[in-house]
Amino acid sequence: MTEEPCQCSDCQRFYKEHDRLIREFPTFKQQQELNWASIQSFRTLCSKVTNELQRQLSERESNEDIGLEEKHITDIEITETLDELESVNAYLYSIEALMERVFDTKISKNIELKFKEIASELAPDPLNMDRLMLNRLFHQTPDSPDKKNIN
Repeated sequence: MTEEPCQCSDCQRFYKEHDRLIREFPTFKQQQELNWASIQSFRTLCSKVTNELQRQLSERESNEDIGLEEKHITDIEITETLDELESVNAYLYSIEALMERVFDTKISKNIELKFKEIASELAPDPLNMDRLMLNRLFHQTPDSPDKKNIN
């Protein structure tokens, strides 16, 4: 019994992004670089938000006269978020340490070709002419569930 993939919108969005990343970065080296850049951009963004929230909290503590209408984010929310972001940054540092080990791995050009071959099998190009023709034929089938009989 094979399990069908989830059809919810979040999962469908994930599957599309997953396939796009395989299509656009089909080699081992490209996947290494992509993952490294992703981790670094996530760390950069989290660090900047952390710094901004710390600055904002510090300013609020020094300016007790800020009215409630000026507080879009509560002090408690900022404090809780800062705690969470510290954990996230610790996790990202751990992932970065693991990724450094992945970067120590070198793959030959012949194996990189195998990565490309398998990538095209895992995530075929949705705009490939053969696939477009097959989709067009499927949608012209009169007994297709998404077609209504028009007489």
